[in-house]
Amino acid sequence: MTTSVGEAMSEIRPKLETIQEAQEFLRRYFARTRLIAAPFLSHKTGRKVHLKLETELPTGSFKVRGAFYALAQAMKKGRVREVVASSTGNHGAAVAYAAKEFGIAARIFLPANCNPVKRGRIASLGATIVESGGSDLASAFALAAEYAKQAGVYFLNDATDADLPAGPATIACEVLEQLPEVSAIVVPMGDTALIRGIAAAARQIASKAKIIGVQAEQAPAYYLSWKEGKVVGTETCDTIADGLATRTPEAANVKDITSLVDDVVLVSEEQMLRAIETLLVEEHIVAEPAGAASTAALLKSSEGMGDYPVLIVSGANISREVLKRAIQTA
Repeated sequence: MTTSVGEAMSEIRPKLETIQEAQEFLRRYFARTRLIAAPFLSHKTGRKVHLKLETELPTGSFKVRGAFYALAQAMKKGRVREVVASSTGNHGAAVAYAAKEFGIAARIFLPANCNPVKRGRIASLGATIVESGGSDLASAFALAAEYAKQAGVYFLNDATDADLPAGPATIACEVLEQLPEVSAIVVPMGDTALIRGIAAAARQIASKAKIIGVQAEQAPAYYLSWKEGKVVGTETCDTIADGLATRTPEAANVKDITSLVDDVVLVSEEQMLRAIETLLVEEHIVAEPAGAASTAALLKSSEGMGDYPVLIVSGANISREVLKRAIQTA
């Protein structure tokens, strides 16, 4: 059966009216982030490159957009005495920040040996931290899901929460207001909430901008799933970009990115390290590996990005060890 454009648009989630509601809600807490010109990257690629600085938000990443909106929606639906999350760091900090703002307890389940900068930020926000024995998110997720079976405990899972993508979707609304001629939005892709939200908003605002996802070569589960049009997991996701470290895609998310995302690019560990150094030295922007992934994709090849690409700099919470590696690599 052929699907009409109208039918395809009707299936997009979140809906534009929900995204606009989220945008109005988030304005009470955060100013819109800056979209700045990137002179060095523009000169190097022959394009008018811009950077969307999600690093300016509280906790240093885009994640507070989704955490604030999703937690507020959950609290409307029923009593929440404690919110829990499993996270490699940024989502956990965002949930802790939102919980503190709303006056409820937060418990964050982290994998072993997580980014110390992110762990420290979560601790500073007053959340209880529980470290799992595993080195990736799977064991932390299992512990969080079990704990959340208690009454009044809400598990805010950024990979599956139905309300959460409306938060990051507001990024696309801002980009299209700040640079209407944008030709491509290049988006780091971990659990896919960021790119699903951005793509949903862009499609419904009738933008012609391409949506390009970026994954780490060493954590390519969603890239493989997007390419095959079905869930393809990986045994490991061992990458310096903890924000991109996923190995077990959700079927619903795969369906969404397959229909909404124009292209997905893989970048190497070295390419992300070089992008971190380039952003720091040439554009004076601090980015963690996931936050620099969009720049790594541009530097790898800007083909297909058009004249006005926007790179989402999704987070700035880089460990000193990785920052040192990036400078040494350069």
